[in-house]
Amino acid sequence: MFQMFGLGGAAGAPCPRCERKGSGDARYCAGCGLVLGAPRGAKAAPVLRENRWVAGPDELAVFFGMRELSGLFVKTLRVPATARAYILQGDKATEVPQGEYEIEGFFTRLNHLLRDQHAEILVTRTAALPVALRFDDLPTSEHLAVSAHFTVSVRIENVPAFARHFMTMPGTIGTGELCELLAQPVRQLAVEFVGARSIRELAGNRDLREQLDERLHGGLKLLLAEYGLAAVKVDTVELRHDKYDANRARIGSLWLAADERHVQIEHAKHLDELYDAQEWQRLRRAEQAARVRQREAELRQTDAIARAELSLQGADRAHAVRARQIELYARILDAQSRKQALERGAGDVLAELEHELAKKGARRAGEAHEWRHLRALAGVRMRSELEVAQQDARQALAIARQRFSQQLLQQQIRYKVEQAELIEDAARRRAELARLRASEEDAARRAREIDEEEHTARHQVLLLANAARRREAERLQEWEDEQARLRIDAHRSAAQQDKLQRTIELDALQARAAQDVTLDGEARRHALRLAELEAFAAMEDSAKLALAAAPNAALLNDFMKTRVHAAMDAGQLSALAGVVGAGRPGAGDAGRPAPAPAARQCAHGHPAREGERFCGACGAVLPA
Repeated sequence: MFQMFGLGGAAGAPCPRCERKGSGDARYCAGCGLVLGAPRGAKAAPVLRENRWVAGPDELAVFFGMRELSGLFVKTLRVPATARAYILQGDKATEVPQGEYEIEGFFTRLNHLLRDQHAEILVTRTAALPVALRFDDLPTSEHLAVSAHFTVSVRIENVPAFARHFMTMPGTIGTGELCELLAQPVRQLAVEFVGARSIRELAGNRDLREQLDERLHGGLKLLLAEYGLAAVKVDTVELRHDKYDANRARIGSLWLAADERHVQIEHAKHLDELYDAQEWQRLRRAEQAARVRQREAELRQTDAIARAELSLQGADRAHAVRARQIELYARILDAQSRKQALERGAGDVLAELEHELAKKGARRAGEAHEWRHLRALAGVRMRSELEVAQQDARQALAIARQRFSQQLLQQQIRYKVEQAELIEDAARRRAELARLRASEEDAARRAREIDEEEHTARHQVLLLANAARRREAERLQEWEDEQARLRIDAHRSAAQQDKLQRTIELDALQARAAQDVTLDGEARRHALRLAELEAFAAMEDSAKLALAAAPNAALLNDFMKTRVHAAMDAGQLSALAGVVGAGRPGAGDAGRPAPAPAARQCAHGHPAREGERFCGACGAVLPA
């Protein structure tokens, strides 16, 4: 699996370890067994010093091969604390821990390694290697150029994956190679981030540095993982905008993000000191015109690749315009009102949406409904832009991987050419260089094929954009139809609700009328009872007694007698007592029980008590 090095073109070059000259077609040094063509360190120093690798300030890793693994132990093998060493043999990659090793102790400790077999050696830094990248032409949404300085810290994360892509020949990898490999993807990610924002938004965003670092780190993580590398950290060292006059003399600088040194040198200047109101208006019109041109180019796109409106030079700009549109649509969707959307800087897109609704003659009822309609239109537009942007991002990632691999291949060919030029045999050197030139031509042809694939991918993105526009119109029409159906349903529901309300009100009126009738009857009956009582109270006592019911006649009789007695004076009460006493038995009859008085009855046979003048049952006059 890891028999990576197949280079024989460097045979005849001096050994970078023991300085012995190679001869013939030998692939390995006859003295120490190191593969010929292995890299030399800084200032032509041997690849191993005192049998250990001392990393240069710009070197990430060195890799070379040994004819026999035991050939490493011409001297004591030293693995310093600042380095990590791996031995690739068979289908395994084994890390050699820090320390010093003699041959017997080494193979006793790592007993699965074969001392007499071929092996590749990879030595890399323990810490990540910082790679500086600078760009001077990152455009904002207003076409203002921004200069950027980034530092990407890179280390080897996956040894097998790194070996498959980088260790196809002996060599080193350092900041120069990494800059060449990382420049294009880092610039693409930075263009997408900066191009989606205006210069004012960049200047007023306190979290700008963290957001940009996170975007770069996430994008590089996906790209480098396939090649066994990892972007441990990404730092935005500097981000600034310089304004120049007509003679390209710098008028002033606006520091959007800067390290402490730059902050101490020059404080951030206010935007209004660099641009007046007229210039800001011009920049705003330029941004609007760029979005209009982009949309018109997509609509005019035909099926012929040769007639594509967007070239590779303008592809980055088109992607930034699309990212800007998505950003502004998202601000509208996040806003709760039109005022809030304007405060978030989405006024241009909001005006465009309002103009489109006005052209359609959209009938709106109230501010709330109008805002809901605008947000729905922004959501439909954003969905279409996201579909195109996602497809564009997938194709861009695929192209970036192809370019990364192509760039790596070109670096390897260039290194082979440098090694072949060291061959002392002129005939062999010419033959090897001719072979490598042919490889360079193949690589150049492959690079052109990648460009054509990118043209095709851009064309497919445009076709997808056209299809997305059609789906956008369909979705908007579906939304409007749905809103119309909802309005109809709401109208029907309101009518049914109104009908139900009227029914309830009629039922309530009927219930109240029935209740009023009942209350009127009760009132009349109550008034009648009161009138009867009042008439009864006005009657004479004899009439009351005659009209009283049988159960109440005795009570009424007693009440009337009590009332008569209460009206008598003392003499009358004494006479009444004498009369009552005269009716009682005499003293001579004390020995005999008095005969029971005969029961009194009225003419109708009703019993009557003593003293009553009228019958309690029928009111007839009782006999004396």
